[in-house]
Amino acid sequence: MGSVSWLLLVLVSMGMVVCTWCQNSSSEAITAVYIVTLKQAPVVHDYGVLKKETNVFRHGGSGKSNRMDKARHRNTSRSGGSSGSYIARVHDSLLKKALKGEKYLKLYSYHYLINGFAVLVTPQQADKLSQRTEVANIVLDFSVRTATTHTPQFLGLPNGAWAQRGGYDSAGEGVVIGFIDTGIDPTHPSFADDVSDRPYPVPAHYSGICEVTPDFPSGSCNRKLVGARHFAASAITRGIFNASQDYASPFDGDGHGTHTASVAAGNHGIPVIVSGHHFGNASGMAPRSHIAVYKSLYKSFGGFAADVVAAIDQAAQDGVDIISLSITPNRRPPGIATFFNPIDMALLSAVKAGIFVVQAAGNTGPAPKSVSSFSPWIFTVGAAAHDRVYQNSIVLGNNRSIAGVGLAPGTDKDTMYKLVSALDVLNNDTSISKDMYVGECQDSTNFDPDHVQGNLLLCSYSIRFVLGLSTIQQALETANNLSAAGIVFYMDPFVIGFQLNPTPLKMPGIIIPTSDDSKILLQYYNSSVERDGQTKQVVTFGATASILGGLKANYSFSAPKVMYYSARGPDPEDSSLTNADILKPNLVAPGNFIWAAWSSVGTDSMEFEGENFAMMSGTSMAAPHIAGLAALIKQNFPSFSPSAIASALSTTAYLYDKNGGPIMAQRAYANPDQNQSPATPFDMGSGFVNATAALNPGLILDSSYDDYMSFLCGINGSAPIVWNYTGQSCWAYNNTISGADLNLPSITIVTLNSSRTVQRTVTNIAGNETYSVGWSAPYGVSMKVAPTRFTIANGQTQVLSVSFNATINSSSATFGRIGLFGTQGHAANIPLSVIVKIFYNSTNS
Repeated sequence: MGSVSWLLLVLVSMGMVVCTWCQNSSSEAITAVYIVTLKQAPVVHDYGVLKKETNVFRHGGSGKSNRMDKARHRNTSRSGGSSGSYIARVHDSLLKKALKGEKYLKLYSYHYLINGFAVLVTPQQADKLSQRTEVANIVLDFSVRTATTHTPQFLGLPNGAWAQRGGYDSAGEGVVIGFIDTGIDPTHPSFADDVSDRPYPVPAHYSGICEVTPDFPSGSCNRKLVGARHFAASAITRGIFNASQDYASPFDGDGHGTHTASVAAGNHGIPVIVSGHHFGNASGMAPRSHIAVYKSLYKSFGGFAADVVAAIDQAAQDGVDIISLSITPNRRPPGIATFFNPIDMALLSAVKAGIFVVQAAGNTGPAPKSVSSFSPWIFTVGAAAHDRVYQNSIVLGNNRSIAGVGLAPGTDKDTMYKLVSALDVLNNDTSISKDMYVGECQDSTNFDPDHVQGNLLLCSYSIRFVLGLSTIQQALETANNLSAAGIVFYMDPFVIGFQLNPTPLKMPGIIIPTSDDSKILLQYYNSSVERDGQTKQVVTFGATASILGGLKANYSFSAPKVMYYSARGPDPEDSSLTNADILKPNLVAPGNFIWAAWSSVGTDSMEFEGENFAMMSGTSMAAPHIAGLAALIKQNFPSFSPSAIASALSTTAYLYDKNGGPIMAQRAYANPDQNQSPATPFDMGSGFVNATAALNPGLILDSSYDDYMSFLCGINGSAPIVWNYTGQSCWAYNNTISGADLNLPSITIVTLNSSRTVQRTVTNIAGNETYSVGWSAPYGVSMKVAPTRFTIANGQTQVLSVSFNATINSSSATFGRIGLFGTQGHAANIPLSVIVKIFYNSTNS
């Protein structure tokens, strides 16, 4: 039996699917997975946030799972069973009625955040379902993709946010972060529950389970890693799930999920040892927070919305406090607005249930409108560089120094070594005509060891390394087998604009990352060798060099800066790229060169295969920084709503780098440091996260589920779609609002037609304080804020009226800021963005 058929039978036996189509037939019509939502409201809309009670940890004895003994009061259905099982039976009944006697495969029943199911059917069957009166909406499933030792110090946690909570040994305690990712390696010490003298408590409100499989055995979960499940039904039906490679369990075969979980909540003080070198000790942002894993992305193919929605639905039902998604859709959702897609709408219900949702902005920058996280209820995070850099360099015999990358030791100090090109030390049986890639040093038998021993081996780094056809590790093995003193990689001229991460090397070595510097190296080498006039073989190797090494970290004052790959605003409202009155990203956080835990079989980064830690870059690394910091805020303010957490993070953000200058944003993929300019809100949102200030924001701007519904209902033609997803009528929201009118900690106006006034309401969560209000207007706009001074007591609110007037005609975005400055030291910043400005000259008219 094939692995896909076996997995389908397992899913059926577990009750995850209802199958009338478990065999494949070439004569059948083309099928696809559809996500179907029904008109009846889901559980969370009927009952709000379900009550939580104490539970007791025990190991499951059934061989199916380890459980936190069910902590959540279950609302009983009309038939007396749980609400979830009742709704699942309703779904089954509907399918049987609509598709009488036909074959189909139900993959999931969603009931907590959305009322619906995922089903494998033909387009004709999907049309039949769409005609049922019970059905509100049908969406074709779509694919998604994945988008630290020093960052706690860079963010000031040890003496700031951690100190306020009693130190790292209590930071984030009791808060459960749910990760929608590629799973987790439970054997990693970052997720152990016995690394501290203080035992981990059991999170009383969490009721998730821990799946047990051969590669995720009983005991994998503990008081730190409190839950783990996997979701792959949509992928399995497509025949692309490889059980041996992707693991039909919560185990992480990729590395990405292990990395993100440890960034947010990995244990404190775990030694980072890679290639035998010690790079310090790692810690998550909230090292005492609990981790719950909902694996729905996989190494070989990414993931699908049907599986992601199932994971989100389960995480909310289990009682997580925060959801972290380092994933983005592969395309902008079609329809009248990007907000109306199954993932974002499920996350809206999660926010209604009190869950803070953080998502990576995407790695498709630096182009405008490249952001892949759209909705105002989702906290979208871009990636910035922090101040730690690893610098390596090679000093040539002509005293020329060339910078490079490589987490490698240097050669012996004050000793120069001969440089020998791999192409010049071939043995008699090897030639370039026989192996055009021999210069990549992948096979030691191709070379003459007498010429290599004790020298620096010069190898080519081509596009084959980028594609995984050649590897650094294999070249290192070649150099080691030939007893080379070290290895030097020069960049093939056809590799243009590729950015190299620091790569671990077990021996002295360096990679020259640019073709221009590689030309300098090769010109020096070729000018220093003596060749036979007839054979062109090298008679004398005259080029020498020494490698300084790249194991020691250096620290820069130019940090933070927005990375070139970090996706940018403005927020696209629809697939035609109409702009939304919503600021995206919300914030930037450390995302470049981040050390964190790595799966023992992780292959997402081949350079770190077989290691316990890896250095990764991307908005995927930035988002869990915010998830962990949100856990600290949640611990400090348990009653904070998701929007209050978002406000605390946003209004307190840094606007300047460590040197006191503006935060810069890289503007090009090639030579990014030579193509940068001051960051705007469309690059960095409110700014760079300030972890300590976010725990004491003074004022917050709060938004409710009803506010988001009023916003959605204000989109032209949205009423039936809102009904389809939520089961709620826009008639209940008479006062619809635009995105600019949402009580967000930012103001974005896509089109300022002469003038406009918006309001923001601030709530004081600190002591009595008097605030002064200042502002800088976007270019081409005059503005006023009233009042300009106010005194506010704890718990009180103050409405700010902000008036904008266009003074020019322009379609170029301009930016400003409102600052609220309190007498007790609190400060809140609200970024302003105005794109199109339409000015009417009353005299001329």
